[in-house]
Amino acid sequence: MHIQISQDFRKKTKAAVSSIVIFVIVYVLIFLFTIALALACFGGGIWLIAAKPMFLTLMLGAGLAGTGIFVFFFVIKFLFKKHLNDRSYLTEITRADEPELFKMIDEIVREAETNFPKKVYLSNDVNASVFYDSSFWSMFFPIQKNLTIGVGLINTTTKQELKAILSHEFGHFSQRSMKVGSYVYNVNQIIFNLVNDDESYRNSVEKFASFSGYFSVFASLAIFITSKIQWVLAKMYSYVNIRHMALSREMEFHADEVAANIAGSISLEESLLRLELANNSYNNVLNFYEARISKNQSSRNIYREQFFVMNFLAEQSELETKYNLPYVKLAESGLFNKSKLNIENQWASHPSTEDRVAKLRQLNIIKDVDSQPAKNLFKDFERTEEKLTAKLFANVKYEHGRTDLEFETFKTEFETQYQKDSFDKIFNNYYDNKNPDPEAQENSAAKDILFETLFDNEKVELVYTLIALESDKKTIEAIASKEFVLKTFDYDGRKYKAAEAKKLIPEIDQSIMEIKNLIVRNDSDIYNYFLKVAETQNRKQEFVNLYQSFSDYDKVYEEKYKLYIDLVNSTAFMSARTPFEQIRHNFVTLKSLEDQLKQEIRFYLQNPSLISEFSDKDLKDLKDYIEKEHIYFRNEEYFEANLQLLMNAINTLPYLLHRKYFLLKKDVLSLMKDLEENREREMIS
Repeated sequence: MHIQISQDFRKKTKAAVSSIVIFVIVYVLIFLFTIALALACFGGGIWLIAAKPMFLTLMLGAGLAGTGIFVFFFVIKFLFKKHLNDRSYLTEITRADEPELFKMIDEIVREAETNFPKKVYLSNDVNASVFYDSSFWSMFFPIQKNLTIGVGLINTTTKQELKAILSHEFGHFSQRSMKVGSYVYNVNQIIFNLVNDDESYRNSVEKFASFSGYFSVFASLAIFITSKIQWVLAKMYSYVNIRHMALSREMEFHADEVAANIAGSISLEESLLRLELANNSYNNVLNFYEARISKNQSSRNIYREQFFVMNFLAEQSELETKYNLPYVKLAESGLFNKSKLNIENQWASHPSTEDRVAKLRQLNIIKDVDSQPAKNLFKDFERTEEKLTAKLFANVKYEHGRTDLEFETFKTEFETQYQKDSFDKIFNNYYDNKNPDPEAQENSAAKDILFETLFDNEKVELVYTLIALESDKKTIEAIASKEFVLKTFDYDGRKYKAAEAKKLIPEIDQSIMEIKNLIVRNDSDIYNYFLKVAETQNRKQEFVNLYQSFSDYDKVYEEKYKLYIDLVNSTAFMSARTPFEQIRHNFVTLKSLEDQLKQEIRFYLQNPSLISEFSDKDLKDLKDYIEKEHIYFRNEEYFEANLQLLMNAINTLPYLLHRKYFLLKKDVLSLMKDLEENREREMIS
């Protein structure tokens, strides 16, 4: 297979290669400088010793020679560095284990005209990747790649979609023209090693310095010189890395084209659009069990539960189904992204899903589709799922052993938890990222309005447009202040130079103010609509009181949260080197804040709905903390157990504050839902 390289690919390849050439020139100059320095230091050391042989000159000569050697070694240490991938979380499979899967890989390798992977592994996550252990010498000697396939990916794709995703991975190595990316990557790793990965080097220098006080002076000199070399290389790293990332984006498009030629455009598109939902579902299951570690609960098959959660969430979002999998449309995947800002992110190695889908649709390559589940490629996929689930939970420490939750129990508890932690669909996501307006007031002149118009797509889009505008403003302010360095960007379909960013801010501020006014007006309509509905049902006072409780808490929330910030700042000294007298003084100062903390926690512990998720141990520790006076420091020593109680209490405070806010908000929305449903029933009857 041969795919024509795009002009963008050629352009960015040239830019990447030119950056490497410039780096090589700079590096050679540094290399020659360090050789000259090493020879000068070594020669100077020998001359010093020979001129006047004695202990002092021997130590000074040896120290001077050591400085030259260490500086020279610094610029060549990458030659001995090998990047090894952690494989402890992977499970290797062979052709004998899964012949059908290997048959598919054979087909991909043949069509992509690349080599079969050295080893094939299964991982837990929702992803696929090709990796290899690399070093400087791998630029000159060929090394074999390894393939990793996530079980969470197999579980949520068709055979054709899995083939498309794996074809994309092999597409990175399918043509000679792609190998330039490998060289750019390796050069990038070399510079990164020189700039950042110097712990072992510094340890060697410190060991040299520890031999003698004389040597410590020369060790400091070596560190000073290498720090200046690092500064130069850091600049080179930014220069090369920007061009490496830009090339990586083009390589992603190229690999997509390879995948489309092998498995078709549609299969890759549909799998890409479902990927976020599949990944969120997997993480939802992980979070579910993370909260149950204290209850010693685990899963027998986390992937069966992932599949259930994926379809449950799809149903909640009213997504269509295709091939017994959620069918996510492009418009639905970006439903809440209303940003007008378009930056070709120089630090991103992957283009956006929207950009990739657009390219795939331009290709529009049609292939025969195998819509069977990808899991059918395995001899016994359920056994594989259970094996990897057991491996995943083997890393979790349980106090009293673990008990696998039955699947039906998981379904019930997950749905209950979801309903408990989310807002009803009746509000059409309007309140998912905003709160009821605490300043809303009764307006006797308010016009009659329909419930549907309060929460229609137009009103929901206002909320997410405001979020996008505020985010865009922050980014453009960063561009204007040069925190974010780039030459040009697009905003609302027009190209701007970075120097013009500041002029855009007033325009965005105006848009933000206009959108805010529309939202405030709609929130006022919502409040007055439900006031009228509540009045017709003789529940007006109930609605007013509940809404007022929410508003009152909203007004004091920031002040209560400030207590948490003050506590964090007042305990920061414990993680820094602090004189003993200062430590004692700090704990005296902390006392008044701690009294407020105990008062707040004591109040919240009286509310069962706020502490329903706490384990018995968590509750015991909190009660122990608030009921006793604890000593944190005595005889120049911290009391770790008591400090742990204090830090747990401090970190619990924001959870309690947020949880109360959420429950008050949910109470208001639940009452609003109840009022609307009663109104609809009355209309029908």
